[in-house]
Amino acid sequence: MPFPTLLADFVGLVFPQVCLACQDPLTRGEDHLCTPCRAQLPYTDYHRLPAEDNPLARRFWGKLPIEHAFSYLRFQKHGRVQHLLHQLKYRGQQDVGRVLGRWYGQELAEAGFSTAFDLILPVPLHARKLAQRGYNQADSFAQGLATGLGCPWQADGLRRITGTESQTRKNRLERWQNVAEVFEVAQPVLVASQRILMVDDVLTTGATLEACAAVLLAAGAATVSIATIATADR
Repeated sequence: MPFPTLLADFVGLVFPQVCLACQDPLTRGEDHLCTPCRAQLPYTDYHRLPAEDNPLARRFWGKLPIEHAFSYLRFQKHGRVQHLLHQLKYRGQQDVGRVLGRWYGQELAEAGFSTAFDLILPVPLHARKLAQRGYNQADSFAQGLATGLGCPWQADGLRRITGTESQTRKNRLERWQNVAEVFEVAQPVLVASQRILMVDDVLTTGATLEACAAVLLAAGAATVSIATIATADR
C-alpha cells in the first residue's frame, strides 16, 4: 500500500472524520457525508422539470421574471438537512456549503446548465452579522456551485445596507417589508447585461431573494435565476 494512503489511514484512525449529517465516522473515499446519508437526502430534482411544472418557479410567477429556480434539497424539521444547515450556519462548517454546492453544480451542469449563467452572487449578510459570524453561509454554497458549474462568483457583488430583524417568525408580507430596500449592487458594471444566479441557504417565502433580484434587474442584469441549498414547504 502506498505510503500516503497508509499515512491517511493512520491520521483517520487517530483523528477520524465524521459525516456532517449523522456524525458517524467516514470511510475511505467518502467526502464529508457518508454514503447512506448522501443516498437518503431529500433531493428535489426541480432542475429536471419543465419550468411550468417546477413548484419553486411558480412561487415567483406574477412577481418577478425569475429565469430559473432551483433548490437542491427539501427542508425537513429535525431531519438531515436541518442538521446540515445548522452545522453550516452556526457551527462554522463551511465545507457543508462548499460540498453541497459542488455536488449540485455538477448536477446542474450535467442537466445542461453549464453555460446558463455568467456570474454567481450570494445573498449578502450585513457587515455587523458578517463580522460576528466570520463568514457568509450563502457564499460557501456559491463557491461550491461556481466550482461545479465552472462559473465565476463574486462574494461581495451585493451589499446589505441596513440590518434586518430575524425572518423566522414572520409571515410573507412581514418578510417582504423586512427586506425591502435593504440591498444594493456594489458595482453595477459587474452585473449589467449578465445572467446572474442568486444563491442563498434556505428558501421559505422567497422574500429575500425577490428583493435581491429586483435590485439586480434594476441595475441592468439580463436575467436573474435563484438557487438554494434547501426549500421549505409552505
